[in-house]
Amino acid sequence: MSSFRLRDYTPRGLYARLAMLVALPILVIFAIFSIYYYQQHIKDVNEKLSQSIAREISVIADMCMDNDHTLEQEAQLEQRLGLTFQCRMEEFYVWPDSSTDKFSYASVLRKQLDTFVPMPVDVRSVNDTAMLDFRVDLYDVKTMQVLIDRKRALAANTHFTIVWVLLGALFMLTLAFAFLRNQVRSILRLTEAAKAFGRGRDLQGFRPSGATEIRDAARAVTDMRAKLMAFTEQRTAMLAGVSHDLRTPLTRLKLQLAMMEPSDEIDGARTDLDDMSKMLDEYLAFASGEEGEQAEELRLDHITRTVAERIDRASVIEAPTISVTARPTALARTLSNLMSNGAGYGTSCEVRLIKGPRMAEILIDDDGPGIPEDKREDAFRPFHRLDEARSQNVPGTGLGLTLARDFAHAHGGDIRLEDSPMGGLRVRLRLPY
Repeated sequence: MSSFRLRDYTPRGLYARLAMLVALPILVIFAIFSIYYYQQHIKDVNEKLSQSIAREISVIADMCMDNDHTLEQEAQLEQRLGLTFQCRMEEFYVWPDSSTDKFSYASVLRKQLDTFVPMPVDVRSVNDTAMLDFRVDLYDVKTMQVLIDRKRALAANTHFTIVWVLLGALFMLTLAFAFLRNQVRSILRLTEAAKAFGRGRDLQGFRPSGATEIRDAARAVTDMRAKLMAFTEQRTAMLAGVSHDLRTPLTRLKLQLAMMEPSDEIDGARTDLDDMSKMLDEYLAFASGEEGEQAEELRLDHITRTVAERIDRASVIEAPTISVTARPTALARTLSNLMSNGAGYGTSCEVRLIKGPRMAEILIDDDGPGIPEDKREDAFRPFHRLDEARSQNVPGTGLGLTLARDFAHAHGGDIRLEDSPMGGLRVRLRLPY
């Protein structure tokens, strides 16, 4: 049984999490305030108002039950209480069969009337006036009608307070969301810049913005990129110089060997010199990382077939039409290294292209000895050779997989080593398109 994790039920995006962090407390506080306001405060206010009205109506009921009171006394009592009432004897008055409360909170008023004026009552509402009909005498047809302003009897317009509080909360939420949006935009812009820097590109128009902490992070990223570029340029210049210095004696040796009589020893020496030249090219490519090459839109299926045609025992089994944005020379070098490894360590190498929802996958399978799972990460280390898993007789510098991973990461992709259905190693290169 899986344990409860809060992150499984919360948004993953920063903006959504911050918005929830701001909105949820405000909504909870508003709900608690509304419940308390209606259930406690408004209820108490209505009870007090209804109690006061019920006491005044009890005074009116006493006068109506007194048959000796005069109309002048009724007028004086109306003036003192601020109520309109009428005591009457109606022979044909039809009492309602069942009383129905026609406006909100009338039940609170009825409860107080039952306490202070224990007689049948019908409560109705006419416009903004509460009309109360009482049966004063059960045997005589004597009734009493009292007209009361609803605002005096009940706090019926309290919802306006909730509306104003809600409007204020919505206004504050709008300001908070606008502020969060600006801050998150700065973070997203910094993320885009960091990704572009990681791929060796510049993000046009990028400059630090947002809060102080975000600006500091942006400056740190740009400073780090500048230092890395300076280090890469120094390394490339150093290896380029070393490569140039070594190419001169290598060229002289090749010329001297070309002037000698052919023999097995001479052919072996030529092969060694060719291998040394290739090693120098790989060292220089590893150091420079193809920094000077610009990315462009390419047909991945075309490049894959072209590279496979130049490598013995490598064949493309499946290659749907896929266009990617990449550096042409770096892509061709990466595919050549991977296919050469597969064909060199096995008797055959099969290449397949798969068009996923967002990523293009290049599967390179061979039937060689493969690499144990616990040694696969070591295969990506520069100049590292896996003696036990792969044959030592295969020439190389140990930079093929290292360059392939650098290429994949620089283009927003990845590379993994897996077991191949052919019995050897499967290289899965993923690139966005």
